[in-house]
Amino acid sequence: MTLKTSRRAFLQRASALSLAGTAAPFVVDLAAIGEAAAATATDYKALVCVFLYGGNDYANTLIPVDSTGYSAYSSQRPTLAYSLNSLTATTLTPKAPLSGGRQYALASELSPFKPVFDAGKMAVILNVGTLIQPTTKAQYQSNSVRLPPKLFSHNDQQSFWQSSHAEGSTTGWGGLIGDLAASSNGLSTLTCMNASGNAVFLTGQSVVQYAVSPGGAIGLNSRNFLQGSATAAALLKTLISQPVNHVLETELTKVSSRALSIFDGLTTALASAPVTTTVFPKAVDNQSSLGAQLQEVAKIISVSSKLGMKRQVFFVSTSRFDTHDGLDTLHPLLLQNLSDAMKAFYDTTVELGLDSNVVTFTGSDFGRALTANNDGSDHGWGSHHFVMGGQVNGGRFYGTPPVVANNGPDDVGQGRLIPTISVDQYAATLANWFGVTGSNLNMVLPNIGNYPVQNIGFV
Repeated sequence: MTLKTSRRAFLQRASALSLAGTAAPFVVDLAAIGEAAAATATDYKALVCVFLYGGNDYANTLIPVDSTGYSAYSSQRPTLAYSLNSLTATTLTPKAPLSGGRQYALASELSPFKPVFDAGKMAVILNVGTLIQPTTKAQYQSNSVRLPPKLFSHNDQQSFWQSSHAEGSTTGWGGLIGDLAASSNGLSTLTCMNASGNAVFLTGQSVVQYAVSPGGAIGLNSRNFLQGSATAAALLKTLISQPVNHVLETELTKVSSRALSIFDGLTTALASAPVTTTVFPKAVDNQSSLGAQLQEVAKIISVSSKLGMKRQVFFVSTSRFDTHDGLDTLHPLLLQNLSDAMKAFYDTTVELGLDSNVVTFTGSDFGRALTANNDGSDHGWGSHHFVMGGQVNGGRFYGTPPVVANNGPDDVGQGRLIPTISVDQYAATLANWFGVTGSNLNMVLPNIGNYPVQNIGFV
């Protein structure tokens, strides 16, 4: 597919921005609303990104429990380390043992993940992070390779993780995948859907993310009332959809009218969503709405056929992972919330018979330093991530276990890991499953050609 920004697309974006900059009556990006081309996909697939804003602490998420690894881990954070006894129940036994007797356990709060891993439906991806090209410690120290801009910076690394570019990027790899998939969908507007606000991850060159809330499609005062008045709401609808003469106003009218139609169609479809029995968690200690976000995504997926959808990319998120302090108190709550929400989402896809059609994966700004900083840890680089779904080649670790050390061979000091799997490779594996191949992969991930192995095989 050749992507270009046409004059029409510019006008659509300008109209959407005009609307968003005023009352934003439907709280939704309107620029991508358009006629869908004839469907080409015959099945349904969904990618669901679970982003952990703040930089998740890798060392207290996946803990080394072999004697050498645990000794090194506990010595670097003596007041923050999990006790070895507390990790017995969550020690993972992969289908292919790691070399050198290396062994890991999930943090005890991630225990809901273990049965999914044991069933072969969850994979652990070791030491993933932002890179431009494969990078060794010697190359990093000599500054002889290109590196992502502003390493260890939240905003830039969030952006680079989601878009392969620094802060200010206008497209993300989820959105670019959506560009390629939109023609398969009956409603191209619903190709990329965000249940947590706005993220560059879901913005393409032609598709723009459609925002929903945990309560469903978002309208102005429930769409039918404005300041408590149905008459005022009806008048507003007339004003924003009536014919006009100016070219920009004409485009705004078109996308506004279509937004009304999409809102009604999505709301009607969700009203007929099948009832499931899986219970989603409420926020743990009021930390996050992640469970509610994923529950809404599950509902949307359950009515995908009614909406004519074949390919969708979703984004949900949770925050407060910037644990410079509270690593021993806050971080366990965040992990509990994450595992409960993701497990409930997976169980719901099983209940719907759609678990083989959905792949859920985690992302985060970066990992954190291994060394303790009082009751927290500082910004890092590489981190460990989880991928879950019926088609996942799970029960396995992917990647190379890093040496647990401060200023060891695999870190740049303080246990800040040099990634050995790039976000590009992580993304390419997901994109391949979704149907993106060949030159289209290079368009979605501009740095992927720098890696001899592009698909690392976890799905």
